[in-house]
Amino acid sequence: MSTLVTRDGTSIYFKDWGSGKPVLFSHGWPLDADMWDSQMEYLASRGYRTIAFDRRGFGRSDQPWTGYDYDTFADDIAQLIEHLDLRDVTLVGFSMGGGDVSRYIAKHGSERVAGLVLLGAVTPVFGKRDDNPEGVELSVFEGIQAGLRADRAQFIADFAAPFYGINHGQKVSQGVQAQTLNIALMASIKGTLDCVTAFSQTDFRPDMAKIDVPTLVIHGDDDQIVPFETTGKKAAELIRGAELKVYKGAPHGFAVTHAQQLNEDLLAFLAR
Repeated sequence: MSTLVTRDGTSIYFKDWGSGKPVLFSHGWPLDADMWDSQMEYLASRGYRTIAFDRRGFGRSDQPWTGYDYDTFADDIAQLIEHLDLRDVTLVGFSMGGGDVSRYIAKHGSERVAGLVLLGAVTPVFGKRDDNPEGVELSVFEGIQAGLRADRAQFIADFAAPFYGINHGQKVSQGVQAQTLNIALMASIKGTLDCVTAFSQTDFRPDMAKIDVPTLVIHGDDDQIVPFETTGKKAAELIRGAELKVYKGAPHGFAVTHAQQLNEDLLAFLAR
């Protein structure tokens, strides 16, 4: 397997397909690099180099007890970019992965970055706080953690309905649902729990102000997990010159339900 050992000794798994201008994908919670197979194959077949990694604690990467915070995630990305000597790379982050690619630019700069794509991302602020009263109530995230501790397998199985919009009429195969559950159960329970705290409580507004590369924000207007009005819409307003695309009727997991539309929009953004 292709792996990188970070400075704190954590082994990070990644896949690296194709050749050409690089695109680096950061996955959502509680998934891994395999969520990007459709996008990676599509772009690699059209002359791009596509790289996706398993975040620490998830998939085939190591499961350390600590380090599930966005500064560490951004540092992991920085080390992977340096390890592969990626230049003019486009960063694509889905859901919680939108936070670590944004934090990477804010913390490490954009010298190696050609563009940024935020897909259903938790940026700029996901959870409710005094200065973000429209955010999701923190009790929701506490409930998620309680559900994971009580019966992680069943909680994740049930999570597929709002995640993919199955409860709103989206058609998603049993195979995809089984794969999603299998991927999620490969993760560290500690990492899975700690990441809920990280993505619900991290304020990315300072990071948004530091993004200085062409940015595409895509969000579904039927996202039951990361509400568009308080995340994607605001991120597009805060990032200078960002382009916003709203997928009508799309759920959070639109990389599956709207895969062809997403693939074509990514290709168009890369070819701009």
